[in-house]
Amino acid sequence: MRERSVEALGGVARHERVGTLVSYPLRAPLLARAAAAQPRHDVGLLHPVTGPDSPPQPPCLPPDTVCGVQQELAKIVGAENLRPGDDPVYTADETLFAADGLAELVVLPGNADEVAEVVGWCCANGVAITPRGGGSGWAGGAVPQGSGIVLCLERLTAVRSFDPLRWRIEVEAGVTTATVHRLALENGLYFPPDPGAPEQSLIGGNVATNAGGPHCFKYGVTGSWVTGVEAVIAPGELIRVGGAARKDVAGYDLAGLLTGSEGTLGVITSVSLRLIPFPGPSLPIAAFYADAARGCEAIERVMAAGPVAAAIEYLDAATLAIAGGGFPGGIPAGSGFLLIVDCDSGEADRDALREAMAQEALDEPLAFDDPGVLWRWREGLGTLVSSHLGSKISDDIAVPIDRLAEAIEGTIEIGDRHGIAACSFGHAGDGNLHSTFMLDPNDELAIRRAKAAGDELLAMAIELGGTISGEHGVGVAKNGWLHRQWREPAVRAHEAIKQALDPKNLMNPGKKLP
Repeated sequence: MRERSVEALGGVARHERVGTLVSYPLRAPLLARAAAAQPRHDVGLLHPVTGPDSPPQPPCLPPDTVCGVQQELAKIVGAENLRPGDDPVYTADETLFAADGLAELVVLPGNADEVAEVVGWCCANGVAITPRGGGSGWAGGAVPQGSGIVLCLERLTAVRSFDPLRWRIEVEAGVTTATVHRLALENGLYFPPDPGAPEQSLIGGNVATNAGGPHCFKYGVTGSWVTGVEAVIAPGELIRVGGAARKDVAGYDLAGLLTGSEGTLGVITSVSLRLIPFPGPSLPIAAFYADAARGCEAIERVMAAGPVAAAIEYLDAATLAIAGGGFPGGIPAGSGFLLIVDCDSGEADRDALREAMAQEALDEPLAFDDPGVLWRWREGLGTLVSSHLGSKISDDIAVPIDRLAEAIEGTIEIGDRHGIAACSFGHAGDGNLHSTFMLDPNDELAIRRAKAAGDELLAMAIELGGTISGEHGVGVAKNGWLHRQWREPAVRAHEAIKQALDPKNLMNPGKKLP
C-alpha cells in the first residue's frame, strides 16, 4: 500500500479553478504514484457482490504468452510505450483499497487508430482490457483485476478543434480537465463540470464515469456537456456518434450510452463538448445552523429563492468539529451544520440567496472578500477528516433532497451501531453525501467494522430512494449493488447491452456489472 497524499510529496499542489476564478488544493499528481511504498492513510470502500451468474473473468496469461503479447503490441505502439503490468503508476487509482491492481502489461497508444488496433488484437486473442485515464477515480474503475492489459489514454492529448465563437471544442481522451477549463476561460467561455484533481483527471475518464463536482448542481454532470463521442468498441471498431451539432435525435443515444459506462462498453478516444459564456466570478456565502434538520430546511429555501445557486455544499456537526478550526471566519456557538452557497450571477442574486439563508441561521450569513480562501478550505476537508484518526472509509451516496437530513443523521447512527466514528459532507444541492467512517489504518477489526458500516450505508441510500453512487461510479468497489438498487428487469437490460457490445466480456471485466 502506498501513500498518495499531497503531504507525502512535501507540499500542496494547487490549481486555479478557472470556472469561478479561485484556487484550491489538489490530490497528488499521477506521477507521484511512483513514490516509495508507505502505509496508506485511507482505505477504500469495497462492496463487491458477486454470484453464480457473474460472467467468467478472462484468465491470467502464462509467462510465455505474456512475452508474445508484448511483442505483438510493441508492433502497434512501439516498445517504448509499453510498461510492466505491475507498474504502480498505472495499476491503481484513488480508490483506497488495501492492495493495488495487477495486469500483465500496460499499453500507451498514441492515437485513436492505435487504440483500435490494440483493442482489435486483444479481442481476437481473448485478452482483457482495462481502460485508464488519469487514475483520479474513487471506485476502482481503472484498477486491473489480475489479467490482461491496462490501456492508458494519457498520450491522446490533441485538441482536435476549438471554435470559441460557436462555443464548442473537441478534445482527445488524454486532455486534462484543467486544460479544457483554461482554454474556455481564456476565450471568455466556461466548461462547468469541476470534479476534483483537474490537473490529474482526464476528459475521457470524466465522460466514462459521468463525473460530477460542486457546480454540477446548477450546470449538470459531465454528460450534460457532451455532444459527441469517438470510441473503440469490440472487436476493434472505431465509431463516432454525435459531434458538433447541439441537437441530434436521429438514432439511439449511443453517446449517452458510452457516457458513464466506465469503459465496460468501449474505449473513449475523443469527445465533443459544448461550452457557455463565462457567467461571472464566485460569490459564496456561508451560514451555520443548529442541526442538519434546520440546515436542510435552509437548502430548500435557497432553492425557492429565485436565483439559481451555482453550488450548495454542506458540512455536518462531526465534520465541523474536525475541520472547523481552519474555517476562514467565526463559528457561532452551538453550530451543528454549515451551509455554503455559491453564486456566479452577480451581487444582487448573491444577496437574495443570502437573505434566504438567514432564516434560522445562528448568525448573519458570511460573505467572503477572497472566495479562494473558503474554497481551499472546503477542498481540504477530505485530508483533514482522513488525518483525524489516521484513515477513513468513504462513499458517495445520493438521496432525494427531501431525504438529505435523514441520510446525514443516518450516517452517524450507522457509525454508532458499528462502533465507528462517522461524519459527512458533500454536495447538498444534489443530495450527494460523502459519508465517511474514520479509523486507525492498523486496526483490522475497525476496518472490518467500517466496511460493514459501508454496506449498511449503501442499503440506507437505496431505502431512502437514492443511489449507491452520485458521482464516483460503481467500478469494482460497488460491483453487484445494481441488483439491490434496481429491479431485475432493469439489471437484465444492462446485461443485454453489455452482451451485445462486448460478448467476450473483455472490456473492463469485473466492473459496474457483476
